[in-house]
Amino acid sequence: MSSSLTCTRLTIWAFAAVLLQIAGLSLFLIGFFPVKPTLPGFSGPESYRMPTSDPVSDAEEVEELPPDRLRSLYREVSKIPPVYDRLILMVIDGLPAEFVLGRGNKPPTKNMMEAMPYTHSLLSSGKAAAYHAKAAPPTVTMPRLKAMVSGAIGGFLDVAFNFNTQAMLEDNLLEQFYRIGWKLVIHGDETWIKLFPRLFHRQDGVSSFYVKDTVEVDFNVSRHLEAEFASTDWNFLILHYLGLDHVGHIGGRQSILMAPKLKEMDDVIKRIHMNSILDQENSDSHTLLVVVSDHGMTDGGNHGGSSYEETDSLALFIGHGVEESNYSPYDHNEAFQVDIAPTLALLFGVPIPKNNIGVLLTKLFDSLTDDQRLRSLELNSWQLLRLLKAHLPGLHCGESSCYSCEKGLETNVPTSEAKQRLCYLFSKAISAHNSWQFRQHSDFISADINYFQVAAESYNDFLRNASEWLSHRATDKPVNVLMSAIIMMLVSSVLLMGIVFCLFRRVHFAQVGCCSQLEDPYKILHLDEVFVFIVIFLHVLSLGASSLVEEEQYTWHFLTSTLYLIFLSRTIESLLKRPNSVTLQNKDDKTVLPHSSPTDARNNSGHKFTKFRPSKINNHGTCRLFSVVVVLICGRLLRGWHQGGVNWIYLPDISKLLVHAGTSTIKVCQILSLFAIIILGSHAIFKLKSTTNFVYGVWSSLLLSAFLVMLHTMENHIYDLEPMNLSTTSIAQVFYVVASTSAVLTFLASPWIFPVYSMEKQMVYQVRSNSCSTKQRDSFLLSIRETTYLIGTTYTAFWCLLQLLIQQPINAIPILLIYLQILFSIIYFSADRSFHRQWVEVAAIYFLGLAGHFGLGNTNSLATIDVAGAFIGISSHSAVLSGILMFVITYASPSLSYLSMVMYIDMKDITFISSTHEYEWSIFLEKMIALPCLLPLLFNSLVLTSFTIILLLMRNHLFVWSVFSPNSLNVYHCCGCLCLLCFPGKAGDKYHAH
Repeated sequence: MSSSLTCTRLTIWAFAAVLLQIAGLSLFLIGFFPVKPTLPGFSGPESYRMPTSDPVSDAEEVEELPPDRLRSLYREVSKIPPVYDRLILMVIDGLPAEFVLGRGNKPPTKNMMEAMPYTHSLLSSGKAAAYHAKAAPPTVTMPRLKAMVSGAIGGFLDVAFNFNTQAMLEDNLLEQFYRIGWKLVIHGDETWIKLFPRLFHRQDGVSSFYVKDTVEVDFNVSRHLEAEFASTDWNFLILHYLGLDHVGHIGGRQSILMAPKLKEMDDVIKRIHMNSILDQENSDSHTLLVVVSDHGMTDGGNHGGSSYEETDSLALFIGHGVEESNYSPYDHNEAFQVDIAPTLALLFGVPIPKNNIGVLLTKLFDSLTDDQRLRSLELNSWQLLRLLKAHLPGLHCGESSCYSCEKGLETNVPTSEAKQRLCYLFSKAISAHNSWQFRQHSDFISADINYFQVAAESYNDFLRNASEWLSHRATDKPVNVLMSAIIMMLVSSVLLMGIVFCLFRRVHFAQVGCCSQLEDPYKILHLDEVFVFIVIFLHVLSLGASSLVEEEQYTWHFLTSTLYLIFLSRTIESLLKRPNSVTLQNKDDKTVLPHSSPTDARNNSGHKFTKFRPSKINNHGTCRLFSVVVVLICGRLLRGWHQGGVNWIYLPDISKLLVHAGTSTIKVCQILSLFAIIILGSHAIFKLKSTTNFVYGVWSSLLLSAFLVMLHTMENHIYDLEPMNLSTTSIAQVFYVVASTSAVLTFLASPWIFPVYSMEKQMVYQVRSNSCSTKQRDSFLLSIRETTYLIGTTYTAFWCLLQLLIQQPINAIPILLIYLQILFSIIYFSADRSFHRQWVEVAAIYFLGLAGHFGLGNTNSLATIDVAGAFIGISSHSAVLSGILMFVITYASPSLSYLSMVMYIDMKDITFISSTHEYEWSIFLEKMIALPCLLPLLFNSLVLTSFTIILLLMRNHLFVWSVFSPNSLNVYHCCGCLCLLCFPGKAGDKYHAH
């Protein structure tokens, strides 16, 4: 009963520590990533009045007005006539502005200009105005669309809501247009329909997440063009094209599909513009065509981060009011994506959304009079002042101030100073505007002062400073809540450390009791053990430097290779020494115990032992040497496969060379990797001593799964301009069924195939009656080992096959290299079980998983998340299934290292199990199962807690949202993955211990 109580307590304490960690983390996330505060309601006629301390509320009166009356009221109080009455918003998802406008005042490349000739003809002739509209991170579709129509920047966690879009409740342009009676039509990305489910007069949505489709997804939009051109029942037409973004996800910026897709988009712009020109012949109707992109893309075609390539989105305005003769289309005209909302609101005569932080693009208002242009700047300033009053209670601006504001407004200044500066800038703008109005009504004319220019510049100074302060101002974080969360996480980490320390002591004392000549692990620390502590310490320190976070792959490649170089040094050193001690092996050739005599071994453990000959020792040393060399070679290849990170991604690497070599070379690499994994997996399976029909069945399912992966590889034409072949989807679905069924059946049936449960009940009874023989005990231990070995081998082999199916084709060889590293690491540790201590071995496998994570091209940026593979085998969009696959792809290597722990526990030394001490069965379970599960959990807990403290200290850092926050999501997801994979095994302790 004592062993039952001990294992039960161990499980309860471990779960309590994990639950406490989760609770602390959840509390920290709530405090650090709060929902952005917004002003409720929708703007109305009050937005055309100067903000006062006692605003007049006329929301109910506005709600009762019919659309025609409301439209007339807005025109009357705004004093600005609408410039246009029809709007076509064409969204080209993922189009970098660089493709159209070039970069650094240089025109785009010749290929890009040839791909979009009509668009460039409009720019060069001055018939269009274009901007590099900088998007705020995270650069994913849903928050970027919300920014364009509301002028507000969402919270960082909007990246999670991007996969489960909810209706938008904030003030926005679509709601304002709907209120004045406009008819809205949407064709394209269904995200619009989810954001505004009741506003559209006509709609035809397509899924934005099925990235394998690059043709039908755009054809379903363009097929409506002629009908919409002929129709007069709409005022606002939205066309959201997804094909270019899908091309980027599949093949990157340099994909052979990119130029044809750009040409297709150029043809659509031409069709729309030609139609709008004809429409403008009617003087009573004017149409504005706005071509925008929600975000850009990296060289690999992904997005989500904050790099220039991802945030460089396009804003192109085509209409009669933007024609300009002296216009250089390739000047770097920079704006912000949120500037689109106030610009469109004032051009079409509706109030600016309440939570807008954008500044109107003044070039588009050049067709208005000077008075109307200043009025538009005034309305934008009033709207931002209302928002500032919500963020800065007690802000009262009106009278001129003498406050000096020579330097730019910073975001971390005290609240009182921010109030003074903003009030000064607003008062200065109002005074300059009043001066211009006074000069307009007087006969005095000054040739030295351009009062209109002074007023316009004063307004722009206030608008830009207010916008920047609002966009960069860190949302107030409850420090007390964050500190409480960190304390909970610290307690959890200390609790896990206490559990692991107790396990070390129990296992050590049990082994010493069985073999008194074992080395005391508390007396000597070897170099590899010291280095593991150094690795953890250095990694925690590196989390506080933004540059090291961005380039974390270099840290893990260096530390992991250094650890294995230490292993190599110790192995060579052991080979050079003459064996001067007797090395013992049990009769099953399974366990090696050094530094004891045959008599001691027989007396302490009850096993029959034989002596090793020196040649046997040399064979084991050679095996260790070969294994560690293989791991180092594979690590070097992984290091050179992808130039990851942010700053050095443009450097040449192996993956780029293979891409230039062509798709046939990549497919050859895929097939070679597949055959190698099958050979290794089959060899591992047939190393079992008991080869039953069930084992042959597992091997057959492995071969069948490999055959399905090969079929999918041969059928999948990822670079063809065709929708995804349905046969590849069916093949992938069959693979999912076969692989998952085989893995589950192996887990459930293995203990019955190798008679663990029946033998266990008999062993428990005989141990209690002191009648258990050594042969029975050895048979029971062998059954447990073969069960865990078969389960671990099956898990790892099927996991690698799954990755070959859903990973980018270029990552086939890295998957094989990671598999080789883990297999040869286990062989290295099993060649001599006394050579390294168990926690060092577990740490080494854990480090391999992290180094492999970056070896697959992953970084701490959201842009490297592979979206394309998340839809392999899915015939229609499913947020749950695609989310699971995306998680599996992203954390393939750490998950493989955790799964390999099931194989690793098979090779642990368990000869200290004694028939005379009942508690030693719990020691066996703790050493075999608990330590391999809890050690990685402890490592991740320490990293997670440390990084949470760093986030608290860096909460006002310049890169808190672009660097530290994305890395925090990466760390949190990795820890969640570990909890899911480790604790199913840990839960078995209670069952086995009885």
